[in-house]
Amino acid sequence: MMVQQNGEYALPIVIVLSAIFGAAIGSFLNVVIHRVPRRESIIRPRSRCPQCGALIGVRDNIPILSFLILRGRCRRCRSPIPFRYLLVEALTAILFVVAAMRAGLPLELAFDLAFIAAIVALIFIDAEHMLLPNAITYPGFIGALIARILVPQVGGSHLLASWPAWALSLFGGLIGAAFGGGLLWVLGWFWRRARGIEAMGLGDVKMMMMVGAYLGLARTAVALFLAFLIGAVVGVALLLRRRERDWQMMLPFGIFLGIGALVSLFFGEAMLAWYLSYFD
Repeated sequence: MMVQQNGEYALPIVIVLSAIFGAAIGSFLNVVIHRVPRRESIIRPRSRCPQCGALIGVRDNIPILSFLILRGRCRRCRSPIPFRYLLVEALTAILFVVAAMRAGLPLELAFDLAFIAAIVALIFIDAEHMLLPNAITYPGFIGALIARILVPQVGGSHLLASWPAWALSLFGGLIGAAFGGGLLWVLGWFWRRARGIEAMGLGDVKMMMMVGAYLGLARTAVALFLAFLIGAVVGVALLLRRRERDWQMMLPFGIFLGIGALVSLFFGEAMLAWYLSYFD
C-alpha cells in the first residue's frame, strides 16, 4: 500500500521538479542564444536590459514568472522583452518533463537533457541569426560520443555481436553521424553544382553530425525525414503567401532539423516500428 501511495505521488513530483529545472535551464539558454552568436561570454557580465542598461535583479530573473509579472516589459524603462525569452523557458520546461517521464537510468536522462538543451539553443539561434555555432555543435558531437560509450545503445547487425556493448554503441553513433552529416553535405554539393547556389550550410552538416552521433542511424533517418517534410510544408506555405515567387528563398533549416531531432528522440523508435509493421 505504501509503495502504491509513493507511486501516486512520485509522478507529480517528477513533473514539477523537471518543469522547474527545465525553466531554469531555459533561462540560461536565453543567455546562450543572445550571447554566443555575438561571441560574448555567457558568464560575465550580469544580464542587463539592452535598452536602458539596467541590471536584471533576482526578482526579475525568475523563469517564466518574471516575464508574466512584468507583462513582458523592462521594470525600469518599460521597453518590451522579446517573447522568445518566455518561449524558450516554457518549451525547455515542457521538453524536460517529457524526457523525465520516459527516462531510464539517471545518467541516460542527464545526457538526454543536455542534448535537448543544445538542440533548443541551436533552433533559436538559427531562427534569429541563420547561424549554427561551432561552440555548440562541436562539444555536442563529442558529448554525444561520450554518451554512446557511457550509456550504450546496442542494436544493429548480428555480425558485430562479439563487440563489447560500448564499442558497438560508439560504432552506431559514428555511423549515425556519418549518415546525418554526410547526407546533408552531399545534397548541398549536388545543389551547388546544379544551381550554382548554396543550399545547405556547413552548420547544418555539423548539427546533424551531432544529432546522428547521439541518436544513431535509424532515429537520425527519422529526424531527417521529418525535417525535410516540415521544411517543405513551411517553405511552400511561405511561397504562397508572397506575391513574388522566390524559389531560392533561404530558410533557417536548423529549425526543422532541431524539431525533427527532438521528435525522433522521443518517438523515433515507435515511428519506425509503426512504419516497419506494414512490411511484416
